Amino acid sequence: MGNNAQAPGLAVGGTTGPFKLLWGFLATGLSVLWTFLLAPFAALFAALDRPNWVAAVGRLWSWLIIRTCGVKVEIEGLENLAGLDSCILVSNHQSFFDIFATIVFIPGQVRFVAKKELLQIPLIGYALKNSEHVVIDRESGGAAIRKAVKIIRSGRLMCVFAEGTRHSDNRVHEFTEGAAWLALAAKVPCVPLTFSGTAAFFPRKAKVVVPGGRMRMTVGKPISVAGLSSEDRADLTRRLENAVRAAFVTEL
Repeated sequence: MGNNAQAPGLAVGGTTGPFKLLWGFLATGLSVLWTFLLAPFAALFAALDRPNWVAAVGRLWSWLIIRTCGVKVEIEGLENLAGLDSCILVSNHQSFFDIFATIVFIPGQVRFVAKKELLQIPLIGYALKNSEHVVIDRESGGAAIRKAVKIIRSGRLMCVFAEGTRHSDNRVHEFTEGAAWLALAAKVPCVPLTFSGTAAFFPRKAKVVVPGGRMRMTVGKPISVAGLSSEDRADLTRRLENAVRAAFVTEL
């Protein structure tokens, strides 16, 4: 294992039953509280055009949630990011903890390609729209791509969840070609990023976290787009999907 990191949390070992259930409700409530307290700052900093401050608030918010929920994060392959000024992280997506862990443990300035539905979340939606994150919808597709390319070329890492939505069935689903399009437009390498285990403690549509879980992040080797054109986007997408599948584990 190349790099290991564990988010400091409360250790429960094999504890199950009422204690873990109570902890789950408490951790979920506290996570909502952290969101309620920090979202106004993110929105304010976005209004002031301070994207790095927005990112700092996001890192604190994500760290608090990971710690409160006692999630242990194992990381492999961080050395594969060494020497990259910017890139596109291309990932599968099982739960919101994929986002939290990316924000906390991936070095550098990470930005996200997000779905327009997130704009409906008070304050958080405003911060997303008015900072360096990219919100995709059919009406602003071209403008969003141009914004993303500009942000990436400024030295940011852009994270794309290539399945298009969260899947909590402990499988990697077919990737869409959006990340490949973006990499070819920005002329930066793609880095496969695999999340394993997060669906077990907070699957899609869950209301209460199962605390004390363990997840793994695997950072793959960069895939260069040098010499590729838009006609190669399908092949590039399959290479990225295969790399994520190869690193995905069904049990931790």
